[in-house]
Amino acid sequence: MEKNILVIEDNADIARLVMVNLRSKQMHVDHASDGVTGLDMAMTEQHHLLILDLMLPGINGLDICRTLRREKIYTPVLMLTARTSELDRVLGLEVGADDYLIKPFSVPELVARVNAILRRSDQYQSSATAQSGSPLRFGELHVDPDKRQVLIGDKPIELTAREFDLLWHFASNPGRVFTRTQLLDSVWGYGYAGYEHTVNSHINRLRAKIEADPANPRYVITVWGVGYKFSGNADRESGS
Repeated sequence: MEKNILVIEDNADIARLVMVNLRSKQMHVDHASDGVTGLDMAMTEQHHLLILDLMLPGINGLDICRTLRREKIYTPVLMLTARTSELDRVLGLEVGADDYLIKPFSVPELVARVNAILRRSDQYQSSATAQSGSPLRFGELHVDPDKRQVLIGDKPIELTAREFDLLWHFASNPGRVFTRTQLLDSVWGYGYAGYEHTVNSHINRLRAKIEADPANPRYVITVWGVGYKFSGNADRESGS
């Protein structure tokens, strides 16, 4: 199936370079040259991937990404920017970007990252379809992959897209210990090497939302010197 890509980039030369090369790979590519138009297209049209510049007229890339995730639009995002500081990279990842490519970039690397994100997205969709209608329950914690809903008892818990993906990955593998690198690879994917602290911050936020006492967690347990695991002590149930 042909993949639909939206490029939100105000530099005409870069936008043209990206579009020509992706179209040569039999992808359909749309373009917006400012943040306002790009956000509208991202929210109203169906795309498999957004290639999003950080610095844009109208609305910047970070705010576009924040808005999409807040509206529960989970289209994968590859951020494309001239900014090189670690803080900028972390901000992009924290607001829900799936990968980060710094200008100037090589065309083969761009294509490789696009293909990797699309491949992960297809794998995720296949997994989500396989799990559809099969929520998991651990004590009071109820995780529904079809609705992407989490409950503690009867109380709904608001998670970001990445927090939900992290929790589902844990809940699907109770008792298994994951290193931070393994979690980055499985939940964040290609391009996140070196950002193990991102895992720590997401674990802390996830605990604050699902644990009665985040300082003494029941579900997401630290395995000192290794990483984290999801406790299987609570009885696991399949179904609603």
